Amino acid sequence: MATKYKRALLKLSGEALMGDTDFGISTDVLNYVAGEVKLVVELGMEVALVIGAGNIFRGVAGASRGMDRSTADYMGMLATVINSLAMQDAMERNGIVSRVMSAFPMPSVCEPYIRRRAMRHLEKGRVVVCAAGIGTPYFTTDTAAVIRALEIEADVVCKATRVDGVYDMDPLTNPDAVKFDSLTYNDVLQKGLRVMDAAAISLARDNNKPLIVLNMNIPSNIKKAMCGEHVGTIVHK
Repeated sequence: MATKYKRALLKLSGEALMGDTDFGISTDVLNYVAGEVKLVVELGMEVALVIGAGNIFRGVAGASRGMDRSTADYMGMLATVINSLAMQDAMERNGIVSRVMSAFPMPSVCEPYIRRRAMRHLEKGRVVVCAAGIGTPYFTTDTAAVIRALEIEADVVCKATRVDGVYDMDPLTNPDAVKFDSLTYNDVLQKGLRVMDAAAISLARDNNKPLIVLNMNIPSNIKKAMCGEHVGTIVHK
């Protein structure tokens, strides 16, 4: 099966790794996601991942409770390294060669993020997990995902969520929510839709980087999207 894209960046939320629990990491979810990534890798695609940390610590939440924002964000970035290592372990157990590359130097556990080295890993068929955001506070992992996608010259950013696209309201709490099949970047910004934060959407718009939002819990959804099938919602110019 031919793919529409050669290289993709997959953005996962930290909450997605919790499964049915209230905190932490579900090994069942890790294995499931690893299997979904493997389907794409086996098609010959080059894949990078960025994973959030909402299942462990969210910097914005810490700051809202009185913690220094920079300190809280650094803690959140460290938490993404934990998730990234867990994801790497699951992928390796599923036969996927992968590398965790951190914006923070952590030579004992992973490689430093170096753009050219990351691209070389991708060219060799390794999945690159980009951890620790971009190493700077005040940026979400959504923004980090778009920045990394631009740096490694990914063709598309795929945001895997718990819902099957972008809606005008939260479909989990509003049964009358209407789904959008496609949106422009300006639609997202003007309507205040919660696809990604405004900085991430603006970056994608300014660099014409398409975004696909889909439900990761539907088997083979990521593979279908990468092969050009209409899955979820696409955000483009």
